[in-house]
Amino acid sequence: MEAKKSVFEVLNAVNCNEHTEKKNGLTYLAWAWAWAEVKKRYPLATYTVYENADGWNYHTDGRTCWVKTGVTIDGLEHIEYLPVMDYKNQSIPLERVTSFDVNKAIQRSLTKAVARHGLGLYIYAGEDLP
Repeated sequence: MEAKKSVFEVLNAVNCNEHTEKKNGLTYLAWAWAWAEVKKRYPLATYTVYENADGWNYHTDGRTCWVKTGVTIDGLEHIEYLPVMDYKNQSIPLERVTSFDVNKAIQRSLTKAVARHGLGLYIYAGEDLP
């Protein structure tokens, strides 16, 4: 009898290449596709967008900001922090951050948290194949 595969083994075996795009020399995985693939395999998976003490969906040191998200699958949560960045992948000064910038950072952060569970992790390692 074959042993049950771990969440990581299942998700890490998925080829994500047809669902990526390149921007400024970096490869991005489409967040909606990534979440759909997780939910197909693990319907009870959840995600959390962590708020700061004031109830905002981003955190700040008074100069720049970042988001904090977590993805939980089968009781294991992986948390990801991601700066709110511009199209050049540079942190945006706090006074220039928009809700659109924060939303993009949240979606990218969730995708990276999913990758910690295995889906598309190879992309962040600079590899082309799972």
